Amino acid sequence: MPAPNEILAELKKVKYPGFSRDIVSFGMIKDIEVAHARVTVILTAASAKPEVVEQIVSEVRAAVAAMPGVPAVEVRVEQPSPTAARSPAQPRRDIPGVRHIVAVASGKGGVGKSTVAVNLALAMQRRGWRIGLMDADVYGPSVAMMVGVDRRVSLTPERRIIPLERHGIRYVSMALFIDDETAVIWRGPMVTKLETEFLFNVEWGEIDCLVLDLPPGTGDAQLTITQRVALAGGVIVTTPQDLALLDVKRGVEMFREVNVPVLGVVENMSYYQCRKCGKRHEIFSHGGGARYAAELGVSFLGELPIIRELREGGDRGNPLVAANPRHPVSLAFDAIAARVIERVERPQ
Repeated sequence: MPAPNEILAELKKVKYPGFSRDIVSFGMIKDIEVAHARVTVILTAASAKPEVVEQIVSEVRAAVAAMPGVPAVEVRVEQPSPTAARSPAQPRRDIPGVRHIVAVASGKGGVGKSTVAVNLALAMQRRGWRIGLMDADVYGPSVAMMVGVDRRVSLTPERRIIPLERHGIRYVSMALFIDDETAVIWRGPMVTKLETEFLFNVEWGEIDCLVLDLPPGTGDAQLTITQRVALAGGVIVTTPQDLALLDVKRGVEMFREVNVPVLGVVENMSYYQCRKCGKRHEIFSHGGGARYAAELGVSFLGELPIIRELREGGDRGNPLVAANPRHPVSLAFDAIAARVIERVERPQ
């Protein structure tokens, strides 16, 4: 018969549905009882949907039953007391001076999420909003390069971070604190601490919206932010091909699980317009973002093509929306920004 700590280690392989994080790190394992006749696993589920709990129970039962020496498995689900439910350990907080917070997320990397986040922030700024931009990707920060790094950040006498300002927006990124050659090799608690500093220890001032460029996926970094700060909503970025669209559902489910409104889906790299022949080439297929948005019951915010200027603007620290506001793709970002603003301002 395996010991409780061995069973707990096995349960760390069971992922929470829709997340890359396991049920143990979610705090769902309340107790493990090992007796002669059976192993009993007691779960606690504060706000999970019934179908999610059912799937977790099934996977827990299968994982424990597959361990050598286990004669039988019982899985019990207990609900937390009303007092515990009303008193979360880390209630969501507002950021003084910040009217709205919008998170830009993606279920996987390589879909151009940071490009969308930067140009969306600039498009919102051009519509008269005062904008802050926070790069929440500690391991692969790219916002600083895309908007242009000209100096390191400084601190107030109270040791609060003063964000840099460029193209009319204030921004902060891990890249402003390290050299280009430095690899960030941090464990989860250190990442969580830095993100908390960026949220609550930065002099954002009076701004209308703080745009968060989340790292790809649905792990600790994303959960830290969605659980600790009061978000107005989330924007999901995807590309049209099925491989990327499978992760749209995970991104939408992540926001829904933590009760954050999904503002909509943006389909990036939607098509390529050939300059020579004038034909439109749908390299990664087309229309999948709109289709999945409809299936999931969320808004489709718009599509963005593959163009050289968008890539060059990010590489040179002069994003397209700032460099050429009248470019057709800049106008597409403007339309997306208008839809995001309308949804953020809409009474709940």
